[in-house]
Amino acid sequence: MIQHSTQVRQKALTLLRDGVKNADVARRLQVPLGTVGYWKHVDRALRGECPGRAVPACPRCDGHDLNRAAYSYLLGLYLGDGHISHYSGHRVPTLAIACTETWGGLMDACEQAMRAVFPGNSVCRRRRTGCSEVKVYSKHLLCLFPQHGPGKKHERQISLMPWQQEIVDAHPWEFVRGLIHSDGCRITNWTIRLVAGERKRYEYPRYFFTNVSDDIRRLYTDTLDKLGIAWTHCTRHGNPYNISVARKASVALMDVHVGPKY
Repeated sequence: MIQHSTQVRQKALTLLRDGVKNADVARRLQVPLGTVGYWKHVDRALRGECPGRAVPACPRCDGHDLNRAAYSYLLGLYLGDGHISHYSGHRVPTLAIACTETWGGLMDACEQAMRAVFPGNSVCRRRRTGCSEVKVYSKHLLCLFPQHGPGKKHERQISLMPWQQEIVDAHPWEFVRGLIHSDGCRITNWTIRLVAGERKRYEYPRYFFTNVSDDIRRLYTDTLDKLGIAWTHCTRHGNPYNISVARKASVALMDVHVGPKY
């Protein structure tokens, strides 16, 4: 590594303070551009000229305002298709929500919710095989999503904190919409009936929510109960993983507040 004399460094700093560009200083003194940039940064830091990065406030730690409706939706997405990466080598935890590429509207809604809940943090999209991840980086993810823990969600207990339940109770449709957008769907069933000797085809829509976690399904059905939505278990292969909403009045309400994915 080339060692530069104190005189060369001081001359570089004098030029930089006079407004000479880094590249011009590097060429004039025959010093690598990266070295000039480092000298400038250290000099500015010692003189207190480096602007500090403001740490976004946390609703749980600092009492900062929280967009409760957006949070309720984002919580539903997280419980379905979300996960938080929090490794010792990473400086900032990451929340990622997986979305199928064909559901561009869902990805837009997810990104909007993330930006509303974390207005001062970085949000981005990352393409993966068969899907995309909408991601947000925040040191306070574990404050807002205490359900995070080792292992898969269905292998550990999932319950809402009292303050989370209060938000879900205030914004239940947003929570249901987040769950449906992650692990649910709206489909059209059909059947053939014999009417006056004539076979007729009847179609009717219904909503499905599928999740292996008993706790997450219970959070979903408890919220449906509070909303007056009729639901049933739709067991497949002996597993009660599917929750069906098929009654006409209940489907109509779901259509108003949830709707199909897009």
